[in-house]
Amino acid sequence: MISNEKLEPQDSLRSNGKSFYWASRFLGSRMGHNAARLYAFCRLLDDMADSDVPDGTERLKIIHADLSQNRSSDDPAFSKFQPFMRDMKFSQDVLTALIEGLLQDSANEVCLSGEADLLVYAYRVAGTVGLLMCDVLECADTKAKAYAVDLGIGMQLTNIARDVFEDALMGRRYIPGEWVNDLSPDAICLAAREPDGLAAQQVRAAVKRLLKLADKFYMSGARGYRYLPWRAHLGIAVAGLIYRQIGVQLARRGYAWHEGRQVTSKTSKLCCSIIAFSSLPTRIMSHPGPHDQELHIHLKGLPHAS
Repeated sequence: MISNEKLEPQDSLRSNGKSFYWASRFLGSRMGHNAARLYAFCRLLDDMADSDVPDGTERLKIIHADLSQNRSSDDPAFSKFQPFMRDMKFSQDVLTALIEGLLQDSANEVCLSGEADLLVYAYRVAGTVGLLMCDVLECADTKAKAYAVDLGIGMQLTNIARDVFEDALMGRRYIPGEWVNDLSPDAICLAAREPDGLAAQQVRAAVKRLLKLADKFYMSGARGYRYLPWRAHLGIAVAGLIYRQIGVQLARRGYAWHEGRQVTSKTSKLCCSIIAFSSLPTRIMSHPGPHDQELHIHLKGLPHAS
């Protein structure tokens, strides 16, 4: 398999982010290309955190230090990304928060304690990407940023719900320990063998709770689409609906977290795209109102949290 570091942005997006690749077609050539460039870099950072590239964790630490000190980098991936970063005027603080979240992933074991830890983590690894996408999508209205954070968090909560078993195999439990009686990743792996057991049922209830929480963030994120250019509105609405569909399918299967990943079919993607088109009239028919600050109660002090 070719390393993501060797792939061109569009190839990385096509190979690793099928839902986002589908949605990017609605963005037009310029925004679609820039979205692919951002995705490819974020994907490579994620590979570093997962040790899928040599010396990944050390490289992440170096990139974090280079960002924090606002200096040119010797890391080949970050050095290549820096001109694009300057062109897009990406926030240094937002990129730093993203890498801090990924460095958290690089620990030997990850076990989050409570809902606050969960939401801060989701902000760092995905809410930040929503903020960076605002720049890629040429969104000049700063009111969009809080909603972009919410959509990113909703997607990350869906990711966590989808990947409970796979993450446990890697020594990671993103479900708050408070929700599952502090089950360890190893205990979750054992629970997968007895899906009717008490531990498995606790995880099932937690997955349901995750998806219910995700829906609150998806709903808020969708209220911010009107701040985007119309093509960006359409593309991001498609991406949001397709990603939420993963949780819908998981719910239909009774939150069977142990049965493997849910994926969306081309038919599902097409249906989500049609629904996204129907959201365009809301740009002139409604106003989102003030952002729900309760959603960010645990995010105080982080960039663009309301």
